[in-house]
Amino acid sequence: MRRLVGKVALVTGASRGAGRGIALVLGEEGATVYVTGRSIRGGPATETQPETIDETAELVTARGGLGFAVRCDHTLDDEVEALFQRLAKDQGHLDLLVNNVWGGYESYDGEGFDAPFWEQPLWRWDKMFHAGVRAHYTASRLAAPLMMAQGQGLIVNTTFWDRGKALGSVPYDVAKAAINRLAYAMALELREHNIATIALSPGWMRTEAVLRIYETDEQHWREIPDLERTESTQYIGRAVAALVADPEVMDRSGSILTVGDLAREYGFTDYDGRQPPAFRLDED
Repeated sequence: MRRLVGKVALVTGASRGAGRGIALVLGEEGATVYVTGRSIRGGPATETQPETIDETAELVTARGGLGFAVRCDHTLDDEVEALFQRLAKDQGHLDLLVNNVWGGYESYDGEGFDAPFWEQPLWRWDKMFHAGVRAHYTASRLAAPLMMAQGQGLIVNTTFWDRGKALGSVPYDVAKAAINRLAYAMALELREHNIATIALSPGWMRTEAVLRIYETDEQHWREIPDLERTESTQYIGRAVAALVADPEVMDRSGSILTVGDLAREYGFTDYDGRQPPAFRLDED
């Protein structure tokens, strides 16, 4: 299906992971997709990972959409403002913003990500709130006027949520709760403008980093028992596409939704035909 022909989307933090997976599915659906990140071809890569926004944009176009890569550090307001100025000049409108950019995973294994809060480095809190929560807010406040001008739009904040349970790390837990609340609070103010805002929670994704940790790839992950409950990064992409295409999406505005639950409601599957359920912490 090509349900999103003519739609313009911006996916932040799309060098790899969920951002790339979302962008690719939007491309399959025919959308024009702007992808942002700091990793560019020929330049420094974040966390020494090889993927770039240039590759993501090319893959979007190869899938049938139109991909544009824009290098942007979402912690720098001038760069974010320049990004939206370009969007306004090039496209004149914006249908979808996916706030996916994030920080705080640096040294994931090296500095006690799951340690008690009194042993956590302060930089992790700062990264999650500056490169995460604040970046979502900054992009949303610039996207809203573009959407208001056309009388409709959708803002999706990628998050993690499991029915209000604690998520195992105080900085992570509080940052994700803030992102969820941001979607709700924005929904209240944007409803009269027909703009929906949603917090969307995937399960355990087989990102490029996860596959590297397990020394496998997307063709052989089934050989690793620990990865049985995982889902591809395109699964959340299919959830986003379904939400954009839903004429009744305003009914969901302000909600925290899970990819697994939406798969059952909308009837989509992961790219391999599986339909992983919503991730639950108590099933570990």
